[in-house]
Amino acid sequence: MPRLFTALEVPRDAALSLSLLRGGLPGARWIDVENYHITLRFIGDVEGHVADEIANALDRIRRPAFSLRLAGVGAFGSKKPHSIHATVAPSTELMQLQGEIERICQRQGLLADPRKFVPHVTLARLRNPSTIDIAAYLSARGNFATTPFKVARFVLMSSKDSVGGGPYLVEEAWPLDAHERRTTMLSADEWLAGAHP
Repeated sequence: MPRLFTALEVPRDAALSLSLLRGGLPGARWIDVENYHITLRFIGDVEGHVADEIANALDRIRRPAFSLRLAGVGAFGSKKPHSIHATVAPSTELMQLQGEIERICQRQGLLADPRKFVPHVTLARLRNPSTIDIAAYLSARGNFATTPFKVARFVLMSSKDSVGGGPYLVEEAWPLDAHERRTTMLSADEWLAGAHP
């Protein structure tokens, strides 16, 4: 059974910038460039009908597209680091989208995610890393940043549970500009009558 999660895709230009961060850290298993993404909500292994119900509920999300930027690198696992990631610059729109997806998942019977949402792109998984090597790696790349990129959709992805770090498959995608399209399609009479959202 595939393992499901919602995510944002990383566009090619940003992925190329991220790929320049690969290397220079012993014991790191680097994520393939085509598997870069920003996880919004881990769903896990669920039955097909539950996945369908979640997908149907996510289909009701209506939010405008927004811009994101990656800025900085970090490590997860303070005492024993297990991964290296690129950090997502603060974004109110991202947090609102993630919050709505989290609420939908809980309404569908999933337990609340016990971890605080920290938007990031995983770059590498670590095996027995040296904290000195990690500190040197992070220090040398601390000024990393991408130009802003547009987020026009979010996706439901799947992965094989036996393989960490991909390959990932997009199962379904939802545009983020649906709200804007609906607003612009209203007639002047509807708008004046207060029919807009």
